[in-house]
Amino acid sequence: MNRSLLSAGGIRSTEARTGWQSNMRRWSNSMGQRSNSMSQRGYSTGQKLGVLMMNMGGPRTQDDVGPFLRGIFADRDILKLPLQDVLGKFIAWRRIDKIKQQYAQIGGGSPIERWTRTQGDGMVELLDRASPATAPHQYYVGFRYTEPSIRQAVQHMLNDGIDHVIAFTQYQQYSGSTTGSNLNELWRVQRQLDPGARLRWSFIDRWGTHPKLIGAFADRVEAQVRQLPDHVRHTAPILFSAHSLPLNVVDRGDPYVAEVGGTVAYVVNELRRRGVTNPYRLTWQSAVGPQRWLGPQTEAAIKSYGARGITALVAVPIAFTSDHIETLYELDIEYGEVAAEAGITHYMRAEALNDYPPFIAALASIVHEHITDGFPASTQLMLPDPGPESPQTALTRQWIAAQAALIKGCA
Repeated sequence: MNRSLLSAGGIRSTEARTGWQSNMRRWSNSMGQRSNSMSQRGYSTGQKLGVLMMNMGGPRTQDDVGPFLRGIFADRDILKLPLQDVLGKFIAWRRIDKIKQQYAQIGGGSPIERWTRTQGDGMVELLDRASPATAPHQYYVGFRYTEPSIRQAVQHMLNDGIDHVIAFTQYQQYSGSTTGSNLNELWRVQRQLDPGARLRWSFIDRWGTHPKLIGAFADRVEAQVRQLPDHVRHTAPILFSAHSLPLNVVDRGDPYVAEVGGTVAYVVNELRRRGVTNPYRLTWQSAVGPQRWLGPQTEAAIKSYGARGITALVAVPIAFTSDHIETLYELDIEYGEVAAEAGITHYMRAEALNDYPPFIAALASIVHEHITDGFPASTQLMLPDPGPESPQTALTRQWIAAQAALIKGCA
């Protein structure tokens, strides 16, 4: 398996830092032109603006693995199990030693917090230049199952005197089991910590087809394809791999599958424009527990293609933007071994977006557009799934709609 590795510190050299700074100035000027031509509707001068970067998180150390797993398997937005309090804890207990061993092979813990803070630093640097009317911008990290938690982030924002928060999911494709779960937790936390509703909220709930995100993904894929030997460079399959979902979540009409497919379609279209014509498939990884999950599984696809004589393959983590256990262990180590055993001699993995400057620019552009467009509410977020909906999700949607109405009233 061949891919470039970024250092723990992110930007690797003086030359890279110089390129970063040059690109930051260019992207900042581009966004500034938009900002100068538009007012910040729904925003009052003097308000302090914060950006909450939400994600599931990951264990910092081996000691955090148990609480992390128990939090996941207790969350009914992800898995609905009979006797959830009992069975969820049992499944987590059964997996703790195995997952600890996996984290041990990637450094002992998840790098997701480090990457999120690196991304946040670059994002607010660009935002301060592009939108001085709403500067200085401050980001906060709020994870669902580990620290820094959503609760800690909201308390931090209250302590800092933030007035308006943009809740910015770091899952680019929406699912009720990921972004939806984060929003449900946010509803609970803000009711407890901010009963007087001092904070005003707006939401960026999905962004899987944003042009700058698509361009960044296409860059990463193209870079790996170009490294393949000549005789397989144009024929090696591209496997876009995303985290799977239990089929009962899919059956209720969760939009995640369609949105991941949308990202894939846009990336493939951009690759075709660049002359990359390799065949591709969308596969799914990380299924756990007793329920049936969405397929085909990425591991099974690798085995199948190897059995058919395919010797080169490019895996792309299309639903992940930062390296963590699903990329560093599952895709790199576990599936790398599967590929070798299947006779795939050129198994490549597209680098995660991490601190890639075009991706940082994408994050900043998404937030900047949200500000200059007047903090719009997502019509998709207001539409419930066709299938059964939890009472909590309905309450969260009502709160989001009320926040949107408050902002609209100030426009």
